[in-house]
Amino acid sequence: MLVSSRTHLLSVSQLVRCSRGYPLHSAPRGSRYSSSSAVLTRTLRSNILISLGLFASGSLLGAYLFWPDASRSAPTYEDALLSPKHFTPATVIASEACPDPNTRLITLAVPPHLIPPRGETPFSPIWSIFIKDDDIQVERPYTPLEGIDEYGHMKFWIKRYPKGEVGRWLLSKNPGDSIEIRGPINTWPWKEDTWDEVVMISGGTGITPFYQLLNTIVKEVSNLPKAKFTLLHSSRTPASLPPPEMLNSLMKASSLTPGKFSMTLCVDELDGSSHPSVSSSDLHVGRISRASIERSLGLENRDWWRSLLRLDRRSHQEQSKKVLFLVCGPDAMISSIAGPWGRNFSQGEVGGILGTMGYTREQVRKL
Repeated sequence: MLVSSRTHLLSVSQLVRCSRGYPLHSAPRGSRYSSSSAVLTRTLRSNILISLGLFASGSLLGAYLFWPDASRSAPTYEDALLSPKHFTPATVIASEACPDPNTRLITLAVPPHLIPPRGETPFSPIWSIFIKDDDIQVERPYTPLEGIDEYGHMKFWIKRYPKGEVGRWLLSKNPGDSIEIRGPINTWPWKEDTWDEVVMISGGTGITPFYQLLNTIVKEVSNLPKAKFTLLHSSRTPASLPPPEMLNSLMKASSLTPGKFSMTLCVDELDGSSHPSVSSSDLHVGRISRASIERSLGLENRDWWRSLLRLDRRSHQEQSKKVLFLVCGPDAMISSIAGPWGRNFSQGEVGGILGTMGYTREQVRKL
């Protein structure tokens, strides 16, 4: 190690001596060399601690990037059924532009004979797959909008985020390119006759698991579940709302089943952009708030003085009603609505707006 002032080449024993606080060279007490030796010792100790800190940080980063990981090191099989235990080659067959230039609708295809029997895999909503960026060997989960069809096709709404490595990589792919996927992975299982009302709150591409859920259980008007479904979705601007293919389908479902499914679209601001499927006058400007949630539950007519005196706890009738909140979107939005994630992305405690409204962990699920 090189040290300024006078340059010295230090041996390991000298480094150990300095790190323990001992002077590098012994000097007679009271001599004119003792003070300079002490200054040099402090300088060396500081440099050693900095070097050790950099070494530790580099070691941790290296371990994260290069230490063997069960998912990253999973094998790739070309002729095995889709499974979370291995990667399967898939082909990009379509990449469609959206009103938001940072997003695209991307369709992947796997050979139909690789689709497992429906009863043996978690294909019930909500499920996702992992897509691997071959360049940096990183995988991220994505939700097929309409599941997987009989031809092995899966469509995804993908957005380019500033720090989203896999998203940027996916948007660079063209029809005919091959990528590797792993799954299906069950995200949240839908169980019939469990809830009276399901409120889905999403931001950005966080709407994709809810679109998959609704596409599965609300598409047949003659066979609707007993639960009522409400979707509160927020995007930054009108142009960044979900593409027409998604919004048109959701608006059609809302018009055909007004008592079973309703949708509210919010934007942070009206920036002058437009969306082909919805007029800006039909959008709510502002982020999803407590008032938005209460309005969706039919609780917006409460007396102002009850809220002021904190007497706005839910009534016995409201408490007996089985309501489930599903929240998906950017971490900041999830924290504001339902409280932050717990350790290692566990559910954690219910906080945010839903926490102040008195809802519990059994009634709130973060996706």
